[in-house]
Amino acid sequence: MKHYQPIDSFQSPRFCGVRTFMRLPHVKTLENVDFLIVGIPFDTGGSFRIGTRFGPQAIRDVSILLRPYNPEMKINIFEHCSGVDYGDINIIPGYIEESYERIQKDMIEILKGSVIPIGMGGDHSVTLAELRAVRDVYGPVALIHFDSHSDTWDSYFEKKYNHGTPIRRAIEEGCIQMEHSIQVGMRGPLYCPGDLQDAVDMGLEVITTGDIRRIGINKTIERIRERVKDTPVFVTFDIDFLDPAYAPGTGTPEIGGFTTWEALEMVRSGLKGMNFVGFDLVEVLPTYDSGQITSFAAAGIMYEFISLIACNKAKI
Repeated sequence: MKHYQPIDSFQSPRFCGVRTFMRLPHVKTLENVDFLIVGIPFDTGGSFRIGTRFGPQAIRDVSILLRPYNPEMKINIFEHCSGVDYGDINIIPGYIEESYERIQKDMIEILKGSVIPIGMGGDHSVTLAELRAVRDVYGPVALIHFDSHSDTWDSYFEKKYNHGTPIRRAIEEGCIQMEHSIQVGMRGPLYCPGDLQDAVDMGLEVITTGDIRRIGINKTIERIRERVKDTPVFVTFDIDFLDPAYAPGTGTPEIGGFTTWEALEMVRSGLKGMNFVGFDLVEVLPTYDSGQITSFAAAGIMYEFISLIACNKAKI
């Protein structure tokens, strides 16, 4: 049986070859694959800085430093998992609804193949199309949403689709099991109290950054796990969950956020053993990324996503 894993960097230097995530083979296949990396380079849903369409290639570029053994999780990923870099979904720049159709179609095909996709945005508007695909294949699922913004606005400039509205639209469209879904890390100035209260009123559990600082990471992890339980879950991670000191390369940075280590700890310990149907990581904007540190953070978090899949396969 074919088993896909990264190129051996003891045989081929890291700077050689075409860039793929973690040097995985670029193979557009769903056979003998447990997970795949797929770029979603759409950024016309952004409201401030634009350029996250270049996020996938920036993350791929730095991911060549990732290695197969995760010492924190105590697992060699590719002893248990087969994975590929599936390439990018061919979106239509400037046309969000048409791009949604393409993303949804491709994601449905991936999910029907019993493969776990790990999407790379692009701005956060793309998550709606992914959740539509998940709903069409699995029905409504739990959502774990790491972000500094709730993304539950009703509209922006009277438009229903942009990176500030995908979670509200997903709720309205029946993509999410509300009683098992949670938002983590919200912070920053708002237009009015309703900007955050809307999420609570719609049935999401919301843990703000202030809440986390008061109760601590361990208690936050407990609340995530208590909320989700064993429900099939989609995880979406906006890189602006991190403080701009650790992730300057993003579209709408919010000060007072988390360190890279804190984010990794919440992902590793908070999500281990859950019933994953998909992941994404969004809002990496290379133009503002000093020293590629945002891209390195994004690649590292995605590496933990893959490690979680491997742990499930290994039953550890």
